[in-house]
Amino acid sequence: MHYRPMTIEDYDAAVALWLSTEGVRLRDADSREGVARYLQRNPGLSFVAEAEGNVVGTIMSGHDSHRGFIQHLAVAASHRNMGVGSQLVALCLEALKNEDIQKSHLMILVENEAGKRFWSNLGWEFRSDIALYSFINGGGPNA
Repeated sequence: MHYRPMTIEDYDAAVALWLSTEGVRLRDADSREGVARYLQRNPGLSFVAEAEGNVVGTIMSGHDSHRGFIQHLAVAASHRNMGVGSQLVALCLEALKNEDIQKSHLMILVENEAGKRFWSNLGWEFRSDIALYSFINGGGPNA
């Protein structure tokens, strides 16, 4: 397995993986332009896993200078239970730590039971003391 920072050249392969991964939902912000802005704003914080030249895993992360945020962790079904997801998370957390980010958050869909188990097994804690609110400040309902 080869791990490296994600670039916009990985976009098509990443989207194909995301679309085939249960529990990953794409929004308008996941357009090529949106992902390019995200990667440019957060250089070296998102990663892909490659096997035989094919992207088989992705993870994106960034921060607001206080907290890190993880999203779009996906591993191809053919490469699950091989430590790929855990390694991608470790790479992100190390990169965020190098940016002096000590705490990170992630959001998963309520019905994503496999995701809940994965993150809990890595030591992430479910938060019941906060609620997420969203506001659309332009664009459509899929912003």
